[in-house]
Amino acid sequence: MADVFNSESPERRIESPAPTAMPMLAAAGITLAFTGLVTSFAVTVIGLVLATVGFVGWFREVLPREHREEIPVEPTIEEALIVRLPVAHLRAGDEDHRARLPLEIYPYSAGIKGGIAGGFVMAFLATIHSIVLHGSPWYTLNLLAAAAMPSLATASAATLATFNPQAFIVALIVHAIVSLLVGLLYGVLLPMLSSYPILLAGIVAPLLWTGLLWSFVNVIDPVANTRMDWPWFVVCQIAFGITAGIVVGRSEKIRTLQHLSFALRSGLEASVTDSEDRE
Repeated sequence: MADVFNSESPERRIESPAPTAMPMLAAAGITLAFTGLVTSFAVTVIGLVLATVGFVGWFREVLPREHREEIPVEPTIEEALIVRLPVAHLRAGDEDHRARLPLEIYPYSAGIKGGIAGGFVMAFLATIHSIVLHGSPWYTLNLLAAAAMPSLATASAATLATFNPQAFIVALIVHAIVSLLVGLLYGVLLPMLSSYPILLAGIVAPLLWTGLLWSFVNVIDPVANTRMDWPWFVVCQIAFGITAGIVVGRSEKIRTLQHLSFALRSGLEASVTDSEDRE
């Protein structure tokens, strides 16, 4: 690098205000002075002393004459460089269009497959939990159906442990819709956070979703909130997230085709190849 600088150009200097730490010392003293109002009087005294020293030193930098020093001036590009170095321009996206991240996403089918797989794992764990703690595979299922059937929200434990065809259909529909929607959401979000996709899908997202759901259920239906086993619910959510995240993460990504117009991407218009255009 020493060869690219012109050593024959004379060194130039300009006068500039001398650097000083007194303003920072004064600011720290003022902060300590106010902090002592809620802690200790000794802290206030120390702060006032520091602030006084800072302000006096600051004033002495400019009165009676401003303290200045000479600094060397760096040569300009025209003066310093002998050869012009090539520059490689960054091109993001296709066909010189500005890139919109992510450049690649998972297909919607990957999110659907992840939601289905995670839904089966979550349903299996919920059934095992219902059999072990309540002696019936229908307790957790009826409790899920209580979100759309108010009569089950106040039902006894014995009623929730019995098979209810209507509750079975309602719970199956609710579980399927939620699993598919969350799976599609994973398919959209995971490409944006590609560093730790399993951590996001398996830990962060389930915990956020569980906390949000707990706050809603606690206000809307406190009775159902007392019946839900929230620690086990978190385990089921994490199992769902890890399964869906693995299925989605192993799917092959597709390009977003962002260089194409909206009409082409939405299918309103068809692209014409060069051979077709010549014909």
